[in-house]
Amino acid sequence: MDSFKELALAPELMQALEKINFSKPTKTQAATLPLGLEGKDLAVCAATGSGKTAAFGIPIVDGLIKKPGTAALILAPTRELAQQITVFMMSLIQFCPDLKIASVVGGADIRRQMNGLAKNPQIIVATPGRLIDHIKRKTVNLKNTKYLVLDEGDRMLDMGFTPQLDQILKYLPKKRQSSLYTATMSMKVRHLAGQYLSKPEAITVGERSMPVKSIKQSVIQVDGKQKYEKILDVLNERSGSVIIFVKTKRRTDFLFKTLKSFGYEVAAVHGDKTQGQRNKAIKQFREGTARILCATDVAARGLDVPQVEHVINFDLPMMQEDYVHRIGRTARNGAAGEAVSFVSVEDHRAWLSIAKKYQIPGVELKNVSVRLGGFKKKSSLNKKGSKKKKRSFKTSHSKSETQFKKKKRNAMKNAPKNKKRRRSRAR
Repeated sequence: MDSFKELALAPELMQALEKINFSKPTKTQAATLPLGLEGKDLAVCAATGSGKTAAFGIPIVDGLIKKPGTAALILAPTRELAQQITVFMMSLIQFCPDLKIASVVGGADIRRQMNGLAKNPQIIVATPGRLIDHIKRKTVNLKNTKYLVLDEGDRMLDMGFTPQLDQILKYLPKKRQSSLYTATMSMKVRHLAGQYLSKPEAITVGERSMPVKSIKQSVIQVDGKQKYEKILDVLNERSGSVIIFVKTKRRTDFLFKTLKSFGYEVAAVHGDKTQGQRNKAIKQFREGTARILCATDVAARGLDVPQVEHVINFDLPMMQEDYVHRIGRTARNGAAGEAVSFVSVEDHRAWLSIAKKYQIPGVELKNVSVRLGGFKKKSSLNKKGSKKKKRSFKTSHSKSETQFKKKKRNAMKNAPKNKKRRRSRAR
């Protein structure tokens, strides 16, 4: 398929596509649009940035125009992705005055959402948790849902949305057209597709998601508590916009405050921020008033910032697949970009697994060996295979070890811990 004109779409929809300069479909769109327009359920595995939103959005709008009285529900794992989908869907219905759209996400004004839902919108874009809130309040009507889309299905599972999805399923009509779009197709994702979809057409576009070749990838080996010192060196050596990915909300806030205290223009995004705070931070980053954005993995998908020069993995991602999504925030639309990953001793195994899976060249770790008392212990065999004479570890390293422990104690007082502290019993 070389053109959208081959699909016999509604005139209003074709006019919208021309207005947003959509002429030639992507590989994902070419593979899915004919089947979607036929009304078939789809389980699509394709890389992020391959045009998935248009792949499910175009059949939905075409169906709503040709079948008045029907509605569509699009579920997304994060607020940012839901907002991005909403903006794109609004561009598709700009010449359809009878079609309305509502965004239902957490952290936003629920009263304003209730007013929007009271107008019976034909398209609802929602995050599962907030949609459940409206279902309990009886402020949303899903009886006319003809089209259901689960976007980023793998991410929904990673974030633990399965109970909410099961609950939403009870309020949807059994006769509907359902689609699932995902970047990875694990057994859990296949099980999710089996629950929501009816005899779906399984489509895989391209090879598994891999990092863009134009991204320069590098690794920096650090001790865990040295990250806060090393990040300053890395930032001073680079210019341009930077996204720093951190494992937890608490560590994100701590890094944000640390960089702020050193005079950096920085913003922060994570799950505990209100929608207004997240929108403000992303706007500051997009407009350049904040050069640095500290974020958890909520920004790994659905964050549409065209020019990001650098991505820094302050902490490695919990899921290997998120590595590709993280560094995919840079080098977009053919631009150059750089990704730097901090790897501590505890991260060695995880990093080696990521490097092997995604065939990352030239980022091997140096002197990777067994740790002993905070230091690396090399193999005890010489070239001939005989054992070397044992060296007194305590004697040779006692001074360095003492300095290391002292520095570690000082750093521990300021840097946040991953593990929760045990509360002392009240006497």
